Amino acid sequence: MDCFMTAVDMARLIREGGLSARELVTAHLDRIERLNPRVNAIVTLTAEQAMREAAAADEDQVHGRLRGPLHGLPVAHKDLAETAGVRTTFGSPLFRDNIPVQDEIVVERLKRAGAITLGKTNTPEFGAGSQTFNPVFGATLNPYDVSRTCGGSSGGAAVALACGFTPIADGSDMGGSLRNPAAFCNVVGLRTAPGRVPNRAFGLAWSPLAVTGPMARTVADVAMMLSAIAGPDARSPISLDHPGEVFAEPLGRDLKGVRIAWFRDLGGVPFDRRIRAVVDAQRRVFEDLGCIVEVAEPGFEGVNETFLTLRAWTFEAAFGDLPPAAKAQLKDTIRHEIDRGASLAARDISRAEFAHTAFWQRFQQLLERYEYFILPVTQVPPFDVQQPYISEIDGVPMTSYTDWMRSCYYISVA
Repeated sequence: MDCFMTAVDMARLIREGGLSARELVTAHLDRIERLNPRVNAIVTLTAEQAMREAAAADEDQVHGRLRGPLHGLPVAHKDLAETAGVRTTFGSPLFRDNIPVQDEIVVERLKRAGAITLGKTNTPEFGAGSQTFNPVFGATLNPYDVSRTCGGSSGGAAVALACGFTPIADGSDMGGSLRNPAAFCNVVGLRTAPGRVPNRAFGLAWSPLAVTGPMARTVADVAMMLSAIAGPDARSPISLDHPGEVFAEPLGRDLKGVRIAWFRDLGGVPFDRRIRAVVDAQRRVFEDLGCIVEVAEPGFEGVNETFLTLRAWTFEAAFGDLPPAAKAQLKDTIRHEIDRGASLAARDISRAEFAHTAFWQRFQQLLERYEYFILPVTQVPPFDVQQPYISEIDGVPMTSYTDWMRSCYYISVA
């Protein structure tokens, strides 16, 4: 059994009877047992439960009942997504022994589509930061070089995919958490439109910053997974009406004459020279496809402060009422976000929202002329896993633990 087969092919073989759910789950569990201790991607394993579900899925198939498009496919859930009866720690000592009583919507939908949960994937504490480590489970290592970071915050998911532990995985993204680890681990992570994959309403339920999305090893696998998890839900006030099934349609198209905007510098964002060289070298791929590629980008004035203000506001809203003893257990970067959020005045937030709107309008103007905007996911290659975050890029000092992720979080603001 090849654990690096595409998820599309796995699903097809199961439908055709050439592969059983038990064979598929067993092969992935064997691989996790052998290799996970070296990379620390899966932090809570549900092996016995998975085998029971696989047996039940095979029994259903014998009686002509396929559960859905993901029937029998293994999946791993980010340790920020609540899973009924399965430990969900959020990477925090405050929730070290937390057992939720209900599934998050994305978990619920994956189960309904027939996927079988193998366990939970590692994440930084409360998903804060693009380097996956926490005091509960430690660090997750890059599978291509275990001395380096896998990125984050969906780092455990990206490594699980790259190592063949699972063919699909869910993740989440505020400032790059689906995209950065995918780039660092050579898999695919899609930051979805706000409301495309609904989240259960709580806190700032109308905020467009934090989204849930699919991860896999190929674009086609991501599309298949998205077809199962996208779609409207009354439990989310911003969920989009479009049904998920549209993402199951064929992906092929003619790209001749498609206009593409190629990044310049995002208004002065520093990039490691190796990143710029690798990305610029791919321009010819799009030109060979017949695309019209031009250097163009929207104005990025005010975007950095907009994101940092709105991010701090969300952290204060989520954690500002914690008792001092509990707050003291959070990592220092989260405490900094809470304190910054608490210091914001109404004027700060309103000005950030005005700038947010203005940038969105500039981005829409760009998309009136160009169908795609292409830019690097990350500003640096994977760095030493012992380094919490990047302190400088090409001689330019970084002012915070998120500053090196502007190429991702600028797009979150759009």
